[in-house]
Amino acid sequence: MNISPCASYHGIIEECRTVIMPDGVSVFKVYFVSIVDRPTPERFEWSKNPLSKEEFIDRFRAMPFEGVGFVTAFPHITKVFRYAPKSEVLLHVTAFKPATGEAISLDRGEGYTEFACLAEAVVANDEFKAWAKAPTVKEYLSFTSSEKDLPILSNTKLAEYVQEKA
Repeated sequence: MNISPCASYHGIIEECRTVIMPDGVSVFKVYFVSIVDRPTPERFEWSKNPLSKEEFIDRFRAMPFEGVGFVTAFPHITKVFRYAPKSEVLLHVTAFKPATGEAISLDRGEGYTEFACLAEAVVANDEFKAWAKAPTVKEYLSFTSSEKDLPILSNTKLAEYVQEKA
């Protein structure tokens, strides 16, 4: 197993806004997430990024996303999660660069696809539970994850584990 160094991770969920798309049917809850304490805060923190949250919302609404779901919007990557129109017990995900709208592949090689960082995984867990429990879309949309502070205490434990086993 090849281990690559990983940057530290401390996700902060700053806020969540509900965005109704131009078709009037599609709606997404947009979670704005920053990763703090990294050397280039302008790339990872909304307060230091040239793209404002309002500009992000305007750009997002102009994109062709359809469905009901949620978004994890970081300044450097955004993932759109929607409940599958053909099987709403499934969750679809796609990603793009917020600055340009350019698609980002979630293929990570070796037959793996990126699912989520900690903030995305926690939000996805909370949102999917809310989806499962809600009897209507309206009730689902009234839910917002309460998580805010999501640090990963060690970003080297896998490397240390593999080294110990070698």
